[in-house]
Amino acid sequence: MRKFFQEIKADLKFRTAGPGQKLSEPSRPPRDKPKAEAAPRPRQAPTDEAQRAAAAALARLEVKPRGKTPSSSSQEAVKSQVRKELMAEAAAGEKRLPMEEQEEEQQEEEGAAAPSVSGVYFTCPLTGAVVRKDQKEKQLREAIQAYFSVDPVAASIMEIQTFNKDREKVRACVETMAKYLDNIYLHPEEEKYRKIKLQNKVFQERISCLEGTHKFFQAVGFETKMLPVPGQETTEDFYVLKEEMLGRLEELKEHKEQLLGSEPLRAQLHRQLTVFRPSPAAARFELPHDFFSLTAEELRREQRLRTEAVEKAAMLRTRAMREKEEQREMRKYNYTLLRVRFPDGYILQGTFYARESVSVLYNFVREALRDDWLPFELLGPGGLKLTDENLAFNECGLVPSALLSLAWDAAVMADVEAAAAAEQEQDQHCHLKPELLDGARTLS
Repeated sequence: MRKFFQEIKADLKFRTAGPGQKLSEPSRPPRDKPKAEAAPRPRQAPTDEAQRAAAAALARLEVKPRGKTPSSSSQEAVKSQVRKELMAEAAAGEKRLPMEEQEEEQQEEEGAAAPSVSGVYFTCPLTGAVVRKDQKEKQLREAIQAYFSVDPVAASIMEIQTFNKDREKVRACVETMAKYLDNIYLHPEEEKYRKIKLQNKVFQERISCLEGTHKFFQAVGFETKMLPVPGQETTEDFYVLKEEMLGRLEELKEHKEQLLGSEPLRAQLHRQLTVFRPSPAAARFELPHDFFSLTAEELRREQRLRTEAVEKAAMLRTRAMREKEEQREMRKYNYTLLRVRFPDGYILQGTFYARESVSVLYNFVREALRDDWLPFELLGPGGLKLTDENLAFNECGLVPSALLSLAWDAAVMADVEAAAAAEQEQDQHCHLKPELLDGARTLS
């Protein structure tokens, strides 16, 4: 086999001769002349093992870059190898996916772990009813419809602001409607201001096309009438202010201000505040589909592939590129489930918007304390202090779930314990409110 290697290298030297060099036949080791009477013996082909070894050696020699330092050559080789491995692993991941999905389905059939929360819930601001995310708009509609019997003007304004999603159109609509009322208030003697032609282009484009607007005009004292069009023999529909409203112009002014100062009615995210007893399962989360903007299946698949490649791909990307990609990943989540573990092991859990700030979590914890004046710090995963309370949860990587730790101010707690000892009071072990501790659950 050594002899075969020498022949390969000689042949390579012959083929790669540089410019100006004389191409010559590769030197071969001297051979004994065959005897005249003996027939020439045919050369035996190398074995399969020798051929493979020679091919590998030849490939290494051919791909060796010219004019590069050994370090740069090594880096290029590493990068090339990483790219090949990432492509291969991604392809393998695609092939494994159906089998893994079958395993997940089998696990679900056998009995999956219970979710940490049953879903994302909202509280209706009008009725106080708590409903799931997919039922909140229906609940709002029913509540606003029922509110017409209490305050029809306010209910119609709620419809305009809440159920018309184009905020620019809502703004233009509200300003135009307010202008109609303002003209009547400022010029009550002018009959033309008390009539609104329903087929008017401005009325059609800015007002009539939005939900709730006609209910508003009816609620503030307009009625529909067929009136002749000046200069024409036909009649058309008009909104006409009732005569009785001329003596109640101050009400029109109040309705105008109410309209201009209105905001959309929003269901409030229900925190689902829960206290758990000390448990080693605090870091295990099982989230329902409501927590994701993508489907759970899509996220599991994407997370699986990303986890496989993230460490190797890191060497091929700059830090800025990695941070940008991480932020893009974090924006996929709408909600986050956060747990705060106290020094005594008790766990406080709540549901938050992914875009809410860290200050909201500090307030959430403070409201659950027996003594809300006690200073504390929150530590994220890895023990990093959450000092910038203006950052959003998704900017801190605290989505779609995270376990945080609470740390008391050591000096203050020492004074508290000393004061309790001086007064011969038994300091309570947990600083959460008693009513929350009474409802503490076991984390499964």
